[in-house]
Amino acid sequence: MTDASDPLPSDLASAHALILAQRELLANEQALRIVAESAAKVGALEIERLKLMLAKARRAQFGQSSERGRLLIEQLELAIEDLEETQAAEATRVEIAAPEAAREKRARGPRGPRKLPDDLPVERIVEPAPCSCGKCGGRRLRKLGEVVSKTLECEPRRWKIVERVREKFSCRDCEGITEAPAPSHPIPRGFAGPSLLAMVLVSKFLLHQPLNRQSDACAREGIEIDTSTLADWVGACVVALDPLVQAIRVHVLRADRIHADDTRVQVLAKLKTITGRLWTYVRDDQPFGGTDPPAAFFEYSRNRAGEHPQRHLVDYVGIMQADAYQGYNELYKLARRPAPILEAACWAHWRRHFFDLAKDGKAPIAIEAVHRMDELFEIERMINGKSPRERLAVRRELSKPLVDSLETWLSEQRARLSAKNDTTKVINYGLSRWTAFTHFLEDGRVCLSNNAAERAVRGIAVGRRNWTFAGSDEGGRRAASVYTLIETCKLNDVDPQAWLTDVLARLPDHPAKEISQLLPWAWKAARQSAQAVAA
Repeated sequence: MTDASDPLPSDLASAHALILAQRELLANEQALRIVAESAAKVGALEIERLKLMLAKARRAQFGQSSERGRLLIEQLELAIEDLEETQAAEATRVEIAAPEAAREKRARGPRGPRKLPDDLPVERIVEPAPCSCGKCGGRRLRKLGEVVSKTLECEPRRWKIVERVREKFSCRDCEGITEAPAPSHPIPRGFAGPSLLAMVLVSKFLLHQPLNRQSDACAREGIEIDTSTLADWVGACVVALDPLVQAIRVHVLRADRIHADDTRVQVLAKLKTITGRLWTYVRDDQPFGGTDPPAAFFEYSRNRAGEHPQRHLVDYVGIMQADAYQGYNELYKLARRPAPILEAACWAHWRRHFFDLAKDGKAPIAIEAVHRMDELFEIERMINGKSPRERLAVRRELSKPLVDSLETWLSEQRARLSAKNDTTKVINYGLSRWTAFTHFLEDGRVCLSNNAAERAVRGIAVGRRNWTFAGSDEGGRRAASVYTLIETCKLNDVDPQAWLTDVLARLPDHPAKEISQLLPWAWKAARQSAQAVAA
């Protein structure tokens, strides 16, 4: 390093060398400054990220699902994602400005998936070996081993044409011609293979991509497929898959307890839209330790009249968990044949009304009601998955005193309020249906909420933003059929696209009496058994 008092060089070569040295010194100082500034900024960002993650964890532990999903969790996740992107940008800035300094100060290794699937194909690329020693230049090299660095990569989907060749043979005895039988197609006159058909169905009903957008995406990849052709494929697949839809419906309605809910769907009718409904009925025995697989089936109707659930559940007898929709009332009447359905009301729905009042902090009765109900939900989390007998015993010991106290307290508060007060209306909503709300204290199979059905229709609510409306009543019924298959796959932790690909290939030649073997839970069990044998 030179001092300001040092004499300047008198010859050109020395001056040139001094200039280069000064430039290098300035570059190093600037790089160190960038590293220091970025380290401070990344540290501050990390603190904010951890604070947000802590808030998210606390909300996930102590909050309820409705408010988590709608009010805070998504905002926290977006904020964390933004901070992580900023951290990555700062780290990249340091890498570019001062690679060596960044490598020394790197606090953590590169991020990636926690565990890569074992069955991923591996593409091995061997870099050209050095021809000489990097230190002495010698050429007498011998291999000691190798250093492997892994990169996770994703390539665009690969299109191909599958040719099925059937050779013809002539008989020298009778001069007859024989050939192998024609292979079955997933759909009649089908040009599309099962994997392509599954992709179209999953893209439309799970990923919510309308067929016109799918057609545009195919065109960008060099494959021209008209929207009308895709529509033909969807319609033909729904017909082919109908035996599975009906089998799932039978399985759901054999349950002792089901969840019910509905959501709106816009339907095109005479150049305008009407508000149709998609109804869901969910079987999920896992909360009370049941061994039967979960499933959900959907139905479509042109309106929300009570006649539709009455038709869907015409032969059902058991417990139904639902909100207080008046269209269900006929199902609960004692005169119903073959027998009345037992109503189990949803505490989460009632709590949500109180929570909406309590959000601004100006409704102390609603705030207290939410706190009291949270105690009941905390008990439910403790007994989730236990047998009905165990659940019932805990509820009678811990939940019943809380419920009795809540009823008394709400009655006292109602007496002090005006009949037109919003809090009074919410109190009346529950107290007028007290038998249905307290049914969980008499049957260990009953859940405290109807969240299973609400989760089933959540995907439809998300998809409405993309596909906007169904083209007709038939389109609504087709959507109900495919949603039945996809939601049942999700409930059983089965990849809908992999399942549809395999089932569409096997269904044409599969015996109708053995259709249950292709249901998602049976399909999953068969795959796991085959993998265990192969291992």
